[in-house]
Amino acid sequence: MFTPQPIGYVHSPYKAASEIPRGLGAQHPAEGTIEILRDFEPGLTDIEGFSHLYVLWVFDRADGYDLVSRPPTDDRAHGVFASRSPRRPNPIALTVVELLGRDGGTLRVRGVDMLDGTPILDIKPYLSSIPQEKLRRGWLAEAESRAQSAK
Repeated sequence: MFTPQPIGYVHSPYKAASEIPRGLGAQHPAEGTIEILRDFEPGLTDIEGFSHLYVLWVFDRADGYDLVSRPPTDDRAHGVFASRSPRRPNPIALTVVELLGRDGGTLRVRGVDMLDGTPILDIKPYLSSIPQEKLRRGWLAEAESRAQSAK
């Protein structure tokens, strides 16, 4: 095991979880910054060449976990590992953001879905070799289909 330590913190417009868009079709257009701690700033070398980044972060304000629950996007229960619930055994989150620019240790990004002050654990360039037609959306696609049929 290891003890994760933040490499930086997010500055976002969201002060409360209830402000973050969620549910079927939720969009995340909000812009924010990721401030990398000075000791880790050299790790940003050459990051400007990537359009999108994976950001691993901590649900630092989540309390406890549920292995099965009903997400806001469906009226059916699903396992925590088949959801994006913050109530997880290890409160680790993953978000893809668009990199808008860099100024030293500050990354300007679009697509933040985390609270202001959230600790960042790691950043990786977004790379995928999986063709779009091979991706599946599991129960979420079924919930979206049911929602469309109900309209």
